[in-house]
Amino acid sequence: MNNIQTKTIAIFALLAALMAATRFNHFGSAISLPDASLAIFFLGGLFLARFTRSSAVAFIVLILEAGLIDYYATSVQGVSDWCMTTAYWFLIPTYGSLWFVGRWFAIRHTMEGRGLMGLMLAAWAANSFAFIFSNVTFYLFSGRYEEMSTLEYTSRVAQYYTSYVSVALLYIACAVALHMAIDITSKQREHSH
Repeated sequence: MNNIQTKTIAIFALLAALMAATRFNHFGSAISLPDASLAIFFLGGLFLARFTRSSAVAFIVLILEAGLIDYYATSVQGVSDWCMTTAYWFLIPTYGSLWFVGRWFAIRHTMEGRGLMGLMLAAWAANSFAFIFSNVTFYLFSGRYEEMSTLEYTSRVAQYYTSYVSVALLYIACAVALHMAIDITSKQREHSH
């Protein structure tokens, strides 16, 4: 196994582990981290972008993992199944949009200098779109809000925007900082040999 394959497997394993550790709790608590799903799909596109076949497989596996975790949480652990409606299927294009933007950025830009500012802007835009798209599709297709006006639904959901997007951006910033630290360490080792 070459270095690129090892790195790809390690990144995928870290993303899958982060999903398993955080998907059970949207907002986090004193003993659990908030859900990292939005960040995970963006980071998957960002870090696995150059490996087209691996990237597609990783995306599918992470989608399946998310679904299995949700099934386990609602069927076994007794977590509310409020979100398990026809609208749930719209999480696939929601997560796909995050993956696409991460991949788009990785192919065109670097994570150095101005590229970091562009990365945060791309991450903010992708996560904002994902938040809005998933909530719009839930409003339209869940069957839960037939009696509620669009304006009322929007005002109720808007209060969660900042926490969802800022948590995703924090996870992304931490992952990028870790990636940069590993890169710097690797380059220093290469120069010392």
